[in-house]
Amino acid sequence: MLNPAIGKLINNCDNRYKLVLDIAQTAREISEDAAEKGEIIIEKPVSLAINKIASEIDD
Repeated sequence: MLNPAIGKLINNCDNRYKLVLDIAQTAREISEDAAEKGEIIIEKPVSLAINKIASEIDD
């Protein structure tokens, strides 16, 4: 998914602050999982987190 619409993400959260917190927490989890497995992440964890949250909304 390329650049999910911010309006679409915000509509499914209470406010922007909550959205930022959710994205940050998800990005940390992605980063920690990759570090534990010894994987190298090419794409930034924040981008991966945004795409993950956007795909959960679509489902």
